[in-house]
Amino acid sequence: MLELRHLKTLHALRETDSLVEAAERLHLTQSALSHQFKELEERLGLQLFARKTKPVRFTSAGLRLLQLADHLLPQLRTAERDLARLISGAAGRLHLAIECHSCFQWLMPTIDQFRNAWPEVELDMASGFSFAPLPALARGDLDLVVTSDPVQMNGISYVPLFGYEALLAVDNHHALRGKASIEPTDLLGQTLITYPVERDRLDIFTRFLEPADVEPAQVRTSELTMMMMQLVASGRGVCCLPNWALHEYSSRGYVTAKRLGEKGLHCTLYAAIRSDMLEVPYVSDFLLTAKDISFATLEGVNAVAGLAV
Repeated sequence: MLELRHLKTLHALRETDSLVEAAERLHLTQSALSHQFKELEERLGLQLFARKTKPVRFTSAGLRLLQLADHLLPQLRTAERDLARLISGAAGRLHLAIECHSCFQWLMPTIDQFRNAWPEVELDMASGFSFAPLPALARGDLDLVVTSDPVQMNGISYVPLFGYEALLAVDNHHALRGKASIEPTDLLGQTLITYPVERDRLDIFTRFLEPADVEPAQVRTSELTMMMMQLVASGRGVCCLPNWALHEYSSRGYVTAKRLGEKGLHCTLYAAIRSDMLEVPYVSDFLLTAKDISFATLEGVNAVAGLAV
């Protein structure tokens, strides 16, 4: 009754949040995709998702099949890449750099799994603290850059990995702790702790403080997330981090997480790749592995559709 194509179509619908985009991803017409869903629902005697909702709202039956898809499709990709290696002898190079400085929580397991799956690929990684990774990517010195700050460059494509919300960490006795959400003016008298990068690469400045023409009292930097959290917990400043990076500390009661603005500060993490490498099998597999591990291990991330070129 169930076929792999059904799981792939449901997975694509969740990823793209659109019947039109899901059909394009699967190289089907929208009518063919709609017919496939209708046929499956008739076989099962159950509705899989509510029509004409945005975002797509899956029923309990649809969610159960998505759980199955999340379990089976990575295994299918593993088998397919093993066969591809046997056919082509997949050797190559994947030199990475990260501008997302909280990424190690999910990036290291991704790299471990990738090394096991593609032992012939030369894998190297550098931090984006001390150089500009995107120009290095365009020159060919790098093959992939993890960034939340896409810059339009000829020949560079940005693949969304996941969406997240940036939150402000304050100490548990801070005057801002009781506020429903933080406004830019709340940071006027605060010490803001950031990673040691240019402020035009930090969303807390470009999308929150600068549009309101607000400058914190002081800016302090640290390369280590754990050190930043220690400074916050001891009352020596506040810090903006992705919700999934902050969750480890707020869930244990070390610090308090606050929303930035009434609607929140929502961001997307991308993999920047030279466009001609998008179809390289081991690059595609690295991206799929990164997504699988992120959604399995990170708290509060969500799927983001599309490809920015």
